[in-house]
Amino acid sequence: MEMQQIRYFLAVCDKGSFTRAAQATYVAQPSLTQAIKKLEDELGGELFSRDRSGCRLTALGRLVEPSIREIVRKTQAVKAEAVRFSRLNTVPLRIGVMTTIAAHHLSPFFTDFQQERPHVELELVVDSECNLLNQLDEEGLDLVISAPTSLLAEHYQSLELYEERYVVVFNDKHRFNQMQQIDLATIQAEPYLDRLNCELRETLRSVCQGRQVNLYAAYRSNSEEWILSMVRAGIGVALMPEFTITKNADQIRVRYLSDPEIRRTICAIFPPTSAAKPEVAEVLKSLRMGF
Repeated sequence: MEMQQIRYFLAVCDKGSFTRAAQATYVAQPSLTQAIKKLEDELGGELFSRDRSGCRLTALGRLVEPSIREIVRKTQAVKAEAVRFSRLNTVPLRIGVMTTIAAHHLSPFFTDFQQERPHVELELVVDSECNLLNQLDEEGLDLVISAPTSLLAEHYQSLELYEERYVVVFNDKHRFNQMQQIDLATIQAEPYLDRLNCELRETLRSVCQGRQVNLYAAYRSNSEEWILSMVRAGIGVALMPEFTITKNADQIRVRYLSDPEIRRTICAIFPPTSAAKPEVAEVLKSLRMGF
């Protein structure tokens, strides 16, 4: 199977006819037809059935199309990596970071890591855990830093980095500022700011139901910055991971949630194939030492 045959096959898929595919790939139609025929001989059957309106994929064609497109995607990724390496003389390392993990808590680590290893080019992708794990499966990421709430799939490995407790976040003029301990029952009397990206959202809901606590969500947002802005404005209170709040944050005060105490564990998640890469092994070693 040659890349030229693959390119012609996908052109026919996308254009719906050999004539239009030949025009799109700037090749004579007989040459394109011959290349497709060789591909069919190699795969053991016809890939297209022709009619007056053009052509359509056969059952065999529909079967192999996703895999052929994946070959093209991976080939393009390899080429892009090679170009970046040759131009920048660096090794690209793609790390996914879950949306709710505080940037200011991880940034010093990445700064030190890159200063010690200038040959490694870091690319940080911030997204939900689900999207990041999908990219990890598709080899679009080398590792993911996240807070898994359930058992990870068998094809993942993980390294625990640190734990953080959840805190009650409120305006510096709020009545909570006079309290040393705050529990769920106390919070339910206040307008609650619901963090839609919170990975423990369902766990918290279950705890509330078990304790017959009703947190009235006055506002909801998938942005941590918006939640903090609304806290500063005195609109309500929120529950957030402790490292989300910078020390001496302007107009914001926090207390650990006392009853129940809620924690999350931040982990580096990666497949064994990623761990075999020297650069990934280096960052995992640094993470072990850094946290």
